[in-house]
Amino acid sequence: MLEMAKEARMSFEDLEPRPQRGEALSALGREDLDLYAVDELQERIAALEAEIARSRAAIDGKSSQRSAADALFNFR
Repeated sequence: MLEMAKEARMSFEDLEPRPQRGEALSALGREDLDLYAVDELQERIAALEAEIARSRAAIDGKSSQRSAADALFNFR
């Protein structure tokens, strides 16, 4: 019986749509900023700057992995 409950739970999870890549960023661009107070806008900017820093760190990591792979497989 426990196995049936687990299978039912798994099937409901499978039915939930997966978020599309970039969907959250698109939603941010559509938000009405007039609804925010100045301090809320400053918090929003700080959060976006933190996300920019996180994205830059991911780029740096991927670039260094690519350079290492290129060095490994480049026999010139």
